[in-house]
Amino acid sequence: MTPVELSRTVLRAVRRAVDDGELSVAVPARVVVERPRPGGCGDYSTNVALQLAGPAGRPPRHVAELLSRRLSDSPGIVGVEVTGPGFLNLTLADDDPGALAREILARGGGYGASDVLAGQRIEIRIPYEVRAEAVADSLRRILATQGAQAHVVHGETAESSAAHVVNLRPVPAPCDPAVLGRDASRWALLLPAAHDRPRIDDEHLAQREGNPLFRVRYAHARTKALPRNAAALGFTAEPGDVRDQASAAGDAPSTAGALRATGAPSTTGAPSATPALADAPSAPDAPSTPGDVRDHDTATDSGVAVRARANAAAALHTALSAYPQALTLAATHHAPDRLARQLVVVADALLGFQHTVLPQGEEKPSAAHRARLALAEAAGAVLAGGLSLLGIDAPEHL
Repeated sequence: MTPVELSRTVLRAVRRAVDDGELSVAVPARVVVERPRPGGCGDYSTNVALQLAGPAGRPPRHVAELLSRRLSDSPGIVGVEVTGPGFLNLTLADDDPGALAREILARGGGYGASDVLAGQRIEIRIPYEVRAEAVADSLRRILATQGAQAHVVHGETAESSAAHVVNLRPVPAPCDPAVLGRDASRWALLLPAAHDRPRIDDEHLAQREGNPLFRVRYAHARTKALPRNAAALGFTAEPGDVRDQASAAGDAPSTAGALRATGAPSTTGAPSATPALADAPSAPDAPSTPGDVRDHDTATDSGVAVRARANAAAALHTALSAYPQALTLAATHHAPDRLARQLVVVADALLGFQHTVLPQGEEKPSAAHRARLALAEAAGAVLAGGLSLLGIDAPEHL
């Protein structure tokens, strides 16, 4: 279970307690989970009970015990302990190394969807302006992934039956973006935050590393090319352990250490720190030009190559794990730019990982290659789903 998934699990426990009348509080938009501090126990802890105690008019430990009972039978959680004034300490079951790829491939474009905003009816009010139209169109789709029902209206209305009204007034586009074409124009309007002026120029059309849209679309195209290349070599994707056989057996540096270093969930033992979102440092740089996806580390020391592959896999695992939270924040903050930036993070991580997927030279396809291919295909599903929410095409060839 990733930190993002654990946060959602705790949030669902809070929502069930509220729905059943055990707590009388507003359900928070998100719950923070973190590594226990010195003297703590379990894999993760959260102070959500302390936060809810005041509004609920209950002692923090009472709220913690209430939530503990609901969390104790949650899938993926094997232990819940209340410590101190009301901290919840959570112990997780051992990770399935292929669980993330398996979940994404099973859910496809639905990965990241939740019921955080279930039952909410939202009216999005915008002026007659091209950027406002694009932002509202994307936001409506993003809100739907989190369970909300949203519709767009222009200008002010005398009265509204919507439970919540969102007035969108992004900084207008300086000129007509239609000259860039549909996909590039939408990206130019959606990538900047609402308070930033969008840049309408040919940079959005450039097929080079400095263009984030190119990197995202190129990364998606690579996720479609890799299965074709793998099929020619006689293997297909199968979620599992991405580590090399020697690494998995303990004969070489393992992926687990790299996963812990980057904050991705470990493939052995408990998960590590919360995955980085789009406004954190990005994953390894993408190649400046499209090229051969084969690994060029074969001439280097094998231990260094193993660590490089582990780091690349960890960066992609982290980016994919963080996607659901980025999508939720894009909905709750009414900010499609958050989704766009997370897609750049996923793309950069995939481009740094792609060269590890196919066997090198005389190497035979292994379980690790099949698992890496599954992780790459999962990245493709996330990129396609995110681009679709932004109203942008995800090409299979580029």
